[in-house]
Amino acid sequence: PGGILAHAFFPKTHRQGDIHFDYDESWTLGNHMGTDLLQVAAHEFGHVLGLQHSRKPKTIMYEYYSFFYPLKLSEDDKQGIQYLYGAQPQVQVPLPTSPPPPPPLYPETNDIPPDVCETGFDAASMIRGELFFFKAGYVWRIRDPAGSKHLESGYPALASRHWKGIPEKIDAAFEDKSGNIWFFKGQNFWVFDAETHVRGPESIRTWGLSISRIQAALRWGHDSNYNTYFFKSGSYWRFDPRQNRVESIHPRRMQDWSGIPDDVDAAFRDIHGYAHFIRGRQYWKFDPVGMNSLEGYPRYVGVDFFGCEHE
Repeated sequence: PGGILAHAFFPKTHRQGDIHFDYDESWTLGNHMGTDLLQVAAHEFGHVLGLQHSRKPKTIMYEYYSFFYPLKLSEDDKQGIQYLYGAQPQVQVPLPTSPPPPPPLYPETNDIPPDVCETGFDAASMIRGELFFFKAGYVWRIRDPAGSKHLESGYPALASRHWKGIPEKIDAAFEDKSGNIWFFKGQNFWVFDAETHVRGPESIRTWGLSISRIQAALRWGHDSNYNTYFFKSGSYWRFDPRQNRVESIHPRRMQDWSGIPDDVDAAFRDIHGYAHFIRGRQYWKFDPVGMNSLEGYPRYVGVDFFGCEHE
């Protein structure tokens, strides 16, 4: 792994059109946690068509692999293929004889991602040491959330591009001890191993919950002794993943979380063990030792995590 990713045969050779991929590589789609199959395949198809390596970074035919998203042809790639095969002929498009149909009343998702400086979030979760925010079908990915808080290149992106089959608008999300990612919508939940769908939709009622939906989910505690908490309308339940049930069907009150508002939209635990609760555009940071919200909070999510100007 990490050596020769794949190789292809040029036109007019004894095996023209063949492409061989290294079976030992950790192939992924659309993320940097392995080697992006689509990006490598596009590069090798370029060789099959007769293209040589390019010396310009951020081109598909660049001689060294470097993940970038979204994948698209650079001007250098276009000029190379047009040199071999010619430019695409210009086609005169006839004027329409009737107006186009109106757009659907309920499109699948927003064409333009929400402005992170002006919006709240549907859910948030630490996943593989990175922080993910979810809103209206889109996901934002923050690298080094405890340091530089760098928004990963290519984001925001459609959440369904990573986790096919999840609803457009989720209510909550968390990563469990095994690294599986849980998504909630209404009374149902879905479970993914990385980007592979392994469970769901299944009902939260099987856990002893009778509520219509979960507003926020939080995995909190030490790695050897953690619990998952579900929040809804000023109440919370503690979920035992080993028993696959909530500890009690009767909720506890949010007063146990001193300084945290009753209604929260999202929650996550950072790498230092602090719990973060989000309501609207603001968040509260909860101290696991003092068991109370830290002084100086709430603060604005957009300012602290996305570099927005001060409110």
